[in-house]
Amino acid sequence: MARLTGKTAIITGGARGIGRATAELFAEEGATVIIADIHEPDAVNNPAISFVPLDVTQLDSWQTLVDSVLAQHGRIDILVNNAGLVGSYEPITKIDLDDWHRIVEVNQTGVFYGMRAVIPAMQAQHAGSIVNVSSIWGIVGSSGVAAYQASKAAVRMMSKNAALSYVDDGIRVNSLHPGLASTPMIAAQDDAITADVIASTPMKRAADPREIAYGALFLASDEASYVTGIELPVDGGYTAP
Repeated sequence: MARLTGKTAIITGGARGIGRATAELFAEEGATVIIADIHEPDAVNNPAISFVPLDVTQLDSWQTLVDSVLAQHGRIDILVNNAGLVGSYEPITKIDLDDWHRIVEVNQTGVFYGMRAVIPAMQAQHAGSIVNVSSIWGIVGSSGVAAYQASKAAVRMMSKNAALSYVDDGIRVNSLHPGLASTPMIAAQDDAITADVIASTPMKRAADPREIAYGALFLASDEASYVTGIELPVDGGYTAP
């Protein structure tokens, strides 16, 4: 069954990792998918997927993207705010201030800009689903990674705020909280950090990005028509204790 037939979806950070897996799954389920990323994806073989360059920290670029999608497709049914970065593993007293501002700008302000740009179109059609990708570290604490944790926790609460603010407009907003996944971002981090997270995960392994994408698919689809304002961990049990 094609669960997203006839729907148009924007996925930020869709060039690789969880975003790419989500784009491919959404297209398989019938959606027209626009990957919006600062990086151009490797070869895309599905004609339902297109690429538009986007820096999520630039509100004007967001508005240009929205105007373009509306002109071409007439509507925006789904927004997956997936773009993000860890950026620094330093704690509050040691993190470089430029790193702090850049991480918050991408992870938190980028999500804010995405919702700000897309919500009016969803209001006009009185329907829409927004999936904001947070993290397990947006729910539970960890030492270090101060800016990443702060920004991802903000995504969780921003999602709840938007869910309640726009529920009468037919817009659902939820946050998705992946655990450790086998992505290029995780491959680039220190092996000791990865091993520590896996050791703390009851399933004792990293997720395949497609496993995370299925969580996004549920929240985006009409199967979640009575679901708004929740945080959905897909984390191998990491947040269960």
